Amino acid sequence: MRADHSELMTRIGPGTGCGAVLRRYWQPVALVDEFDARLDPRMAQRAVKALRVLGQDLVLFKDAEGRWGLLDRACPHRGADLAFGRHEGDGLRCPFHGWKFDATGRCLETPAEPVGSKLCERIRQRNYPVLERSGILFAWFGEEGQAPPPFPAFDCFTAPATHTFAFKGLWNCNWLQAFEVGIDPAHPSFLHRFLNDAPLDAIGDNAAGRQFRSASAGAFEGEKWPMTRIMREFHRPEISFESRPWGLQLTALRPMTDALTHVRITQAIFPHTFVIPLSETLTITQMHVPVDDTRTYWYSVFTSFAGPVDKEAMRQQRLQFISLPDYVPKSGRHDNWGFDPAEQRTQTYLGMGEEDINVHDQWAVESMGPIQDRTREHLGTSDKVIVANRRMLLKAIETVQAGGAAPGAADPSLADRMRGPDTVDGIAPAGTWGTWWQERVQAKRAGAPWLAQPEKAETA
Repeated sequence: MRADHSELMTRIGPGTGCGAVLRRYWQPVALVDEFDARLDPRMAQRAVKALRVLGQDLVLFKDAEGRWGLLDRACPHRGADLAFGRHEGDGLRCPFHGWKFDATGRCLETPAEPVGSKLCERIRQRNYPVLERSGILFAWFGEEGQAPPPFPAFDCFTAPATHTFAFKGLWNCNWLQAFEVGIDPAHPSFLHRFLNDAPLDAIGDNAAGRQFRSASAGAFEGEKWPMTRIMREFHRPEISFESRPWGLQLTALRPMTDALTHVRITQAIFPHTFVIPLSETLTITQMHVPVDDTRTYWYSVFTSFAGPVDKEAMRQQRLQFISLPDYVPKSGRHDNWGFDPAEQRTQTYLGMGEEDINVHDQWAVESMGPIQDRTREHLGTSDKVIVANRRMLLKAIETVQAGGAAPGAADPSLADRMRGPDTVDGIAPAGTWGTWWQERVQAKRAGAPWLAQPEKAETA
């Protein structure tokens, strides 16, 4: 890849080409859980958090009426940090000179000014619209005066709270390499390869990071196979992709016999979200929002199409590997991501644990360096999805720079098509896998208690 193209795609701060594209989409900025005093005792005293998103320093707070306020952190008076402001119920007050701002950024008081001063009426701090969906707070960072696009009605955002669980984690790398690991259909056969299979009845849907221990839909010679075995024994997937309103639909076929093939359908939602199956009735929607050029938070929403999820159990499982209050992984470069050469010989292909495959992805993207040098890559046929996504991104940057609309979920004209999108992982008849996977999806959706009526997954 050309160095200038790599630079264009990875720099996301204000005034950059890629940053302008990302600011056209609703971006996750915090978990609602981050304001839960049970998880962060500081919130009992003061519901205020300092944030850095897209290279911008921000302060997020919740006022006494339950409104979320997301403001630039530098006070418009003389630039002091509003993250240290006094939370007074109806707004934040800068301790430097007492200027006070509500959740909309309106200046309420400038108490050091003479009585009768109208200064505060002329002051407004930049604020950003905030929405709460599926346990995540989303913000829109577009230009002032522009209306944000409709929030997409994807399954993970329309399912009720009883059937979703949100979590996040920090990776020390650029956003694009974080996203690219998730849309790579070939890597699970190697990076997540388990050398032995666990009993399927011992694995629950809520297991942290163990989706490749779950059974695929369907059976091979009358036997249910875990994904670990399929990924291990059939490691040359036939990869293809198709354009969809939200981005790309990805297909990986792993022929098993002349009559049967393993089918894995996943979705790439432009610019930085993927949807993958965790089990026959649970999906993961994962977003990758840049903190800045060299750090990224991934946000995951687990969506159940069967019974309610056990949020507390899922949270506790993941807190084994993530430290609060900033959701920083316990393993990383400092401990070689927990690498164990003995395990690499006998248990896993990578040697970094069986319980949390998130650390596998973390190693892959962090070991590339803070910003991957793409000029040194040698891409192959199995990288066709990576190439296609980069072309989409470069085209979107060019279009936005020319004054055009960003694609997919940022385009209001496509709002009614931002539904689904669905996934499957299963063993199918080789000749009819195309209809088989859609039938599986429709059956799953028909059985979902939170869908008012059965509907066909959006696939075109």
